[in-house]
Amino acid sequence: MVSLSPSAGTAFDTHMMGIALRLAERGLGRTAPNPAVGAVVVNEASGEVVARGWTAAGGRPHAEPLALQRAGERARGATMYVTLEPCSHHGKTPPCADAVIAAGIKRVVCAIEDPDQRVAGRGLARLREAGIAVERGVLAREAHWVTAGHILRVTERRPLVQVKLALGPDGEVPRGIDGAPTWVTGETARAQGHLLRARADAILVGRQTVADDDPMLTCRLPGLEGRSPIRIVLARRLEGMERTRLARSAGTHPLWIFTREGADASALEAAGVRIFRVPEIGGALWLPWVLEALVAEGMTRLLVEGGPATWRAFSQAGLVDEVALFHARPEGSSILPMKAIRSTLERYVAAAGLELFEHRSMGGDDMITFRRHWFGRAPHRTQPR
Repeated sequence: MVSLSPSAGTAFDTHMMGIALRLAERGLGRTAPNPAVGAVVVNEASGEVVARGWTAAGGRPHAEPLALQRAGERARGATMYVTLEPCSHHGKTPPCADAVIAAGIKRVVCAIEDPDQRVAGRGLARLREAGIAVERGVLAREAHWVTAGHILRVTERRPLVQVKLALGPDGEVPRGIDGAPTWVTGETARAQGHLLRARADAILVGRQTVADDDPMLTCRLPGLEGRSPIRIVLARRLEGMERTRLARSAGTHPLWIFTREGADASALEAAGVRIFRVPEIGGALWLPWVLEALVAEGMTRLLVEGGPATWRAFSQAGLVDEVALFHARPEGSSILPMKAIRSTLERYVAAAGLELFEHRSMGGDDMITFRRHWFGRAPHRTQPR
């Protein structure tokens, strides 16, 4: 059990919602097509956290009933902090709003409403009708980002798109040699890149990256190997793809290839690769079609690793929500100045509409995160850690 004496209500609510958000993050990359949600049951009189819950792998059970089950009778008269509005519709599980009411919760603090038309305020309305005090908007900006994949899935029919760039000290992209990758960043930065993979539903590269690096695109962090995302390749040409490590491992790690109409995919299909035929616009695969197809398959979070051509294609289509830039520092230099970082970023991704979220030092490397501003402007973090 964890206790914290509440002082000002707002500060206490913010702290507890912060715990709920950290719990929600545990589910990123594991709950699709459901959103990753966190819930905390709290005794406000004592400041004690009675129980925690987060959306289980596969999307069920939901966070709220898990937290309530763990709280048992101690949920009666308690407060629940939840990152997303409790559902109010019957799906494969009963409505979470009904579970909250039945448990005897007296107050619910919700970060954001669910834009899903099956919910869209109805869950909170049901709680109020049952006599439960409801407040919303606590850490809404942060909750929007944790829930962004779900929000975009139901409002724009596409997943959240995170673009990962790994650049050398000169701002250039290292090319693989003889089908083997060339590393320019240190172990800490590479581990952080694998954590991004663990939190994604799918990872995407272009045909040239496969030719240069012959990657596996799996998560290789100790203990998280089982959280490797679906592997996706955009490839108008399929010649030789059946000999890649991606195709040879398709039986154990799913591989989807999006290609043009008429491309011969028989050898890849025989290897267990799933093939999607994509319309072409101007001689290129139509990315909005690709993203809508991913949503139809339940994907909510897409990590684009690729290379310059792939990054620019997503940027030019206006489909970049977050950029994670890993930049090796020139020898002997300190943290890179932001002006230089933005200049480097512009070579690959249009920086307009992207705001600095975080700047971290990782040994001899920098990790700089930019995010679209459509979820509200948030103060960025620049301290090395």
